[in-house]
Amino acid sequence: MIETKKTTETLLKVENLKKYFPIKKGIAVQRYVGDLKAVDGVSFEIRRGETLGLVGESGCGKSTIGRVILRLLEPSKGKVIFEGKVLNELSHEEMRQMRSQMQMIFQDSYASLNPRMRVGDIIAEPILIQGVSSRAEREKRVCKILDVVGLSPYHGARYPHEFSGGQRQRIGIARALALNPKLIICDEPVSALDLSIQAQLINLLEDLQKEYHLTYLFIAHDLSVVKHISDRVAVMYLGKIAELANSEELYKNPQHPYTIALLSAIPVPDPTVKKDRIILKGDVPSPVNPPSGCRFHTRCPKVQSICKEQDPNFRDIGNDHFVACHLV
Repeated sequence: MIETKKTTETLLKVENLKKYFPIKKGIAVQRYVGDLKAVDGVSFEIRRGETLGLVGESGCGKSTIGRVILRLLEPSKGKVIFEGKVLNELSHEEMRQMRSQMQMIFQDSYASLNPRMRVGDIIAEPILIQGVSSRAEREKRVCKILDVVGLSPYHGARYPHEFSGGQRQRIGIARALALNPKLIICDEPVSALDLSIQAQLINLLEDLQKEYHLTYLFIAHDLSVVKHISDRVAVMYLGKIAELANSEELYKNPQHPYTIALLSAIPVPDPTVKKDRIILKGDVPSPVNPPSGCRFHTRCPKVQSICKEQDPNFRDIGNDHFVACHLV
């Protein structure tokens, strides 16, 4: 098997990305009353051949970032640059062609598959849309892809409801691979599965990355899964990235109080080992009206007056380790 070539070359770059959802009130006449700030000024890059893990609590904006990158949602502000091209400046036709290089694996493997289509047709659909008109060629590619993800060619004649959750997720992976993409956005692809099935799919994704030179944005909330698969990890809180570092560096030397609290909550399989867990007080603030200054200051055990007044810069503290915290 061919090893993935991880380089320092940037494949995808996100600059000051924002996604606001307008809030309106009224029935007959609706009026604008504010914005839900799902993503609010996020910047990062993904290098060719690597896996960037994106973690955080539910509602922090992880999945929204994935959808905005693929322009399934239009950004409110900022840029998404893929191989030097600004995606949010492309026309509809240009973006359609670009999507052959960028695919997504969705969290809900059942809802993302058309229940009225056979599996073979689901996988063949993107191949047809991208211009492969020969039916024999499409069928040949579908059989090969099914075999690659651990399914049999005869599974192509079945419908999604005839498969287990893990098998349906393999179908989602097969559909993402159909056009030989360079980047795959994995939106919590194993969160709804049993642990044994999770391990199988994580190993499959790693094998596929090595064989097809894939680059992943791996979105999840399970820090143990992210540690296993990611080269670098970004931690999100309430629409912003709090910390970003090499996976080993982040888990051994976390700097942001939120990252430290998240890591303390990872369960230890040995019942004889006692772990000091940091319990954060209060609830996550509303993204409609986020706190001033540092967004984490309302729950931070180390909060100081400057945290309530100034939004910390997202800065490099050395060794490619970025943190947005006044205390670091």
